[in-house]
Amino acid sequence: MAKIRIGLAGCGFVSELHMHAYRRVYGVDVEVRAVAARGDHVLEFANRHRIPTVYRSFRDLIGDGELDVIDICTPPNLHTSMIVDAMQAGKHVICEKPFAGYFGRDGDKAPIGRHVPKALMYERVLDEMAKTRAAINRTGKLFMYAEDWIYAPAVTKTAEILKATKDKILFMKGEESHSGSHAAHAAQWAMTGGGSLIRMGCHPLSAVLYLKQVEARARGETIGVASVTCDVGNVTAVLKPEERSYIKANPVDVEDWGTLTVTFSDGTKATVFSGDMIMGGVRNLIETYTSGGSLFANITPNTHMMSYQTSEEKLASVYITEKVDRKTGWQYVCLEEEWTRGYTQEIQDFMECVATGRQPLSDLALAFETIKVNYAGYWAAEEGRRVTL
Repeated sequence: MAKIRIGLAGCGFVSELHMHAYRRVYGVDVEVRAVAARGDHVLEFANRHRIPTVYRSFRDLIGDGELDVIDICTPPNLHTSMIVDAMQAGKHVICEKPFAGYFGRDGDKAPIGRHVPKALMYERVLDEMAKTRAAINRTGKLFMYAEDWIYAPAVTKTAEILKATKDKILFMKGEESHSGSHAAHAAQWAMTGGGSLIRMGCHPLSAVLYLKQVEARARGETIGVASVTCDVGNVTAVLKPEERSYIKANPVDVEDWGTLTVTFSDGTKATVFSGDMIMGGVRNLIETYTSGGSLFANITPNTHMMSYQTSEEKLASVYITEKVDRKTGWQYVCLEEEWTRGYTQEIQDFMECVATGRQPLSDLALAFETIKVNYAGYWAAEEGRRVTL
């Protein structure tokens, strides 16, 4: 089998997760051969991961004739243009979430999250995604949507049980929350395309949309999203500066609290919550209630291991879990976090897809539907009504 040669766009947090996964791919010969980023950190990143080639521009990366796959791990406002450019250059593409978003146009009053109507954002995002989808399809190359929740073991086991039982999903409840992003751009709609609901809530939203399609295929049904309701807010705005010791959220024109409810065409429901004020680490949860049982996918926190420790100093070199402010007291220790959260299995699937030509589990249709529903939610929240799709 020929070696699959990868080029990374970006060298931040997500790129580190992907590098961890690439080193664990089995049955397929894979090499991360190049990385592109503008900051000097890329040199240290490449040296540490033994990546032989460093580029300072995305154009140079996709122009490298030796690369087969471009893995896009950049800020969201760059995704759609990079996807199209890379695929038109003859590369297969892996792209981190979100697939698309509204980041402003000439003439928009800033900050756009406060001044551009969400109905207009929805219309423009759908138009852009349709054009991007058409461009992707014309290339004949693979598009792989890096939604790790689809590959998290707790979610894949939920899917396995749904396939076996063929039970009807009546209600799903999903959440990703934590104490807020440290990244300054997370506070601005023009950089992230929204707040907590799209930055974090897109994960459980993709998961509930995916599981509903697993059910539909198992039962021989056709099920889509019929309508969306939503509420968003800035709950941390009430905090005084001295009360922000642990809460990192400080939005400019995005939400730090959001709840989105999907009504499916069969009349069943799913609710997704995401917030930037939740202490105690990252919450990644999906609950599925069916005609025959209940399934709780506790991705994190889970009880693989619990610890009670008294010395912070002795634990300085020990990783416990993401977004906890201390390591002492009772802790839910996340074992093999990249596996538990699905990053390892995600990259394995993508590499097998490139090697065999099959479509990935997390595909273009899921990427498109997630953003469509998310922006319908923003529209519904702003106008205080149900948006019918």
